[in-house]
Amino acid sequence: MARSRLTPEREAELYAAVLDLLREVGYDALTMDAVAARTHSSKATLYRQWGSKAELVVRAMRSSKPLHMGRIDTGSLRGDFLAMVSHVDDCQVEKDAALMRGLFHAVHDNPDLYQALRELLVEPEIDGLRTLLRRAVDRGEIPADSPALKYVTHMLVGAFAARQLIEGLPPDQAFLAHYVDAVVFPALGV
Repeated sequence: MARSRLTPEREAELYAAVLDLLREVGYDALTMDAVAARTHSSKATLYRQWGSKAELVVRAMRSSKPLHMGRIDTGSLRGDFLAMVSHVDDCQVEKDAALMRGLFHAVHDNPDLYQALRELLVEPEIDGLRTLLRRAVDRGEIPADSPALKYVTHMLVGAFAARQLIEGLPPDQAFLAHYVDAVVFPALGV
């Protein structure tokens, strides 16, 4: 895809409009026509730049989350996790939680969305977390044979989903920091 024609500012404007529309109408009702109208662009331009609604949506979501976990390296696992948690914007989490629930519901009927989410959002996050954990193993902070290593992603995703489901509250920084200390680190043997 030839994505170089858009300035970073214009791309950010388009992504913000896509996220606003997603929050307003949901994935299924979001159309490229609506994005084009909202952003004063042509539908042809949108398809030329992103190829599909699924790719546009997921790239918009990725753009609003500039943190790349694999780049965090404070020298300790605790420092890395605290740095990761400190990037959580409590206000944004609440808005994004509903968005993510809607998208995860939509993936059942949209294989293109599922594939785009996996490739552009989920896999890079999992790879970044693996990098963080591998460095902690290399530093001797986590035993290499810790059975919990392969479940850290599950634990973190569970924290996000369960807080809302059980307590009706979004997972804010304070909750996540306590969760990591009380659940993730003990499970890893830290």
